[in-house]
Amino acid sequence: MRYALLMCTDESAAIGAEEGARRAAALDSFTDQMAARGMLLASEQLHRTETAATVRCWDGGDVMISDGPFAETGEQLAGLFIVECKDLEEAIEVATAVPAAWYGTVEVRPVRQA
Repeated sequence: MRYALLMCTDESAAIGAEEGARRAAALDSFTDQMAARGMLLASEQLHRTETAATVRCWDGGDVMISDGPFAETGEQLAGLFIVECKDLEEAIEVATAVPAAWYGTVEVRPVRQA
């Protein structure tokens, strides 16, 4: 079954160059490990929330577009992995190895099959 691992972090948190390099290296290592295990189907990092737009549409054609993300939260969606796991338990185990779990949150969600 496919699972989305959604990495949420506080993009306004001040981190130094050394910590940024440590996080980037850990993320690269995690990505390489998941690919080597054949579990990684996709991974993407997202730009900061100020580059986002939120679109809402209603029946009748009304459209509202606003800058930024939908919700005001302490953490923002920073990226995602799509992994193939046998069950939720294995997906949670994989999520504990995502470096963003050290300094943010990793949400694990099953991906709907078409």
